[in-house]
Amino acid sequence: MSAVRSFEDGHQWLSINTATVRRQWPLDRIIDECARREIRAISPWRDQVAAVGLEATARQLRAHGMQLSGYCRGGFFPAADAAGLRAALDDNRRAIDEARTLGAPCLVLVVGSLPGALAGQPAYTSIARARGEVRDGIAATLDHARQVGMPLAIEPLHPMQAAERACVNTLAQALDLCDELDPQRSGALGVALDAYHVWWDPQLQAQIARAGAERLLAYHVCDWLTPTRDLLNDRGMMGDGVIELRQLRGWVEAAGYRGFAEVEIFSEHWWQRPGEDVLDTCIARHRSVV
Repeated sequence: MSAVRSFEDGHQWLSINTATVRRQWPLDRIIDECARREIRAISPWRDQVAAVGLEATARQLRAHGMQLSGYCRGGFFPAADAAGLRAALDDNRRAIDEARTLGAPCLVLVVGSLPGALAGQPAYTSIARARGEVRDGIAATLDHARQVGMPLAIEPLHPMQAAERACVNTLAQALDLCDELDPQRSGALGVALDAYHVWWDPQLQAQIARAGAERLLAYHVCDWLTPTRDLLNDRGMMGDGVIELRQLRGWVEAAGYRGFAEVEIFSEHWWQRPGEDVLDTCIARHRSVV
């Protein structure tokens, strides 16, 4: 099978975020199945890596000559008290070190929001406080990231997840943080652009251009279904929804991005399909839609 790509100039290649087939296979099987199809990159999640082992995963990736398009995830900086804030920083330092061991190009940050909200018991309700703790957490984490050469990629999440998962909800917000904390545009801090989370934004084209190649560290694709039955786990396969993915690809390419197009699909529907079918469909849609 020939190598898989979508940009006509050959710069952008397919990657699989391992959440896409996490219900079907453990990480070592995902790596093997991707390699068998000549998918040359993945973006693994920390829990999947932990289940297989960090060093074992690194060896397997090297054996297949496989790259990473990112590492999921750091973040979740806000906390109810000082001890929680320190614990979040410690965990992010560990995530950075894991990403470096695996050779990731960036650590993706889902920054967090109201602590405890995911469990239905928020410790406080001030989203302004949460955003301040996110800013301070990224600033503190950036020191270690710079020391080891691991870029951080802030991923803005759709406003529907502003309370539980991320209080950074637009590309503009993420880039404002980048401009404040890394005004030199050194490459140490940027964004992960996920089509599912940002496609609706009327300022999206302008903000992608603002980001430029230095800030665009990762690019995630899937589709938005209508109707959406579950706001977390009903993402669509590319071409099954309403996102104008080719237009978005054009904006990203015009801004100078030349990295991987990473398919990231959280879907009860696709998790019930055989993993082989899911990967083969990702390849076909990547060729025809993305």
